[in-house]
Amino acid sequence: MKSLRLILSNARYFGPAWVFASINILFGTWAIYIPTVKENLEIDKSQLGIAIFFLSLGVFVVFPIASKIINRVGVGRSTWYGVILSCITALLPLFAPSYYMLMVALFLFGASNGFTDISMNTLVTELEKKDKKKFMSASHGFFSLGGVLAGLGSFLIGPLDNPPLHMGMAIALVFSVNFIYHRRYSSLIAEPVENEPFSLKLFKPLLLLGLISFVAMGSEGAIVDWSGLYLKEISIAPEALWGAGFLGFQVTMTLGRFLGDGISSKMGSIKMVSLGVLVVMAGYGLVLSTNTYLAILGFALSGLGFSVMIPEVFRIGGNVKGIDSSQGVSFIAGTGYTGFLLAPPILGFIADDSSLITCFIVLFCCAFLILGATLILQRRRSGT
Repeated sequence: MKSLRLILSNARYFGPAWVFASINILFGTWAIYIPTVKENLEIDKSQLGIAIFFLSLGVFVVFPIASKIINRVGVGRSTWYGVILSCITALLPLFAPSYYMLMVALFLFGASNGFTDISMNTLVTELEKKDKKKFMSASHGFFSLGGVLAGLGSFLIGPLDNPPLHMGMAIALVFSVNFIYHRRYSSLIAEPVENEPFSLKLFKPLLLLGLISFVAMGSEGAIVDWSGLYLKEISIAPEALWGAGFLGFQVTMTLGRFLGDGISSKMGSIKMVSLGVLVVMAGYGLVLSTNTYLAILGFALSGLGFSVMIPEVFRIGGNVKGIDSSQGVSFIAGTGYTGFLLAPPILGFIADDSSLITCFIVLFCCAFLILGATLILQRRRSGT
């Protein structure tokens, strides 16, 4: 909680942390309207999966050029510009008049969020280096807090009965707070690093971290995208509880990340990720029970397990010797969003051919890849 107190007591750190919350407020507000968009456009699960693929594709397309833009414009200004773009594009999916326009809208929304994602993680990495403070995990806690706020917003679905108005309210909150605090970080420029030309050999230390990021972000995206439909169609939950799985997932993600910096310093990053994946697997077991309340608890347990993974790999990826922090973060984000890119369409086709239950069995099996990667990392560290 020391890093949380640091953020709340100093505007220099609160500004970047709020950017993390911002993009998940916008994305989470979109996510709770996925069932509504599906019904309004009269598309099936596989078509929805392809549309969500375009959101992730927009994120992925940005990665090869993001580090160059960040280094040229400055990491502080890039973060602020990313927030503005995300606010502009967040409304587009809810106004899409057709399936194909939905794909275009999600691509633009994804590209904006992807650029902001790399910028904000690079910003926190640079601040940690400059100020000798650790608040990466707590910043990701603010990302999860944004999801909690979006999840609480699901209770406005009935009273408002107006998705664009709901998103407009979320945008107003995001933009106004960022407008107040962006001057605290907008002038920051990343420190130059003496590095070698890009090569796969240079990024070899990041490959296992990339695998963890690939599976973890793909799985997180699957829970965000499909938890509502799972509770609606498999658990036969009442409408008031359709967003409860997403909310529980985000609440525990938030708690885990606010505690993460302190626990990681005592336990060590690798052991922390290993413990996290075991908690995730227990959560999947409850989800697969199909009972509404056990499934909601399962989504919450999964959030607690996943909470510790991405902040650690971002921190390590942004501090690899001889690599610009923006390049390291881009690599980790790129592998992670590749999983995020592939998961929705694959699971959409599985859901159509089989069921959403099968989708979560597949995710349970994928968790073994994270466990295997951590065992290899631990073995390598023990051998050095």
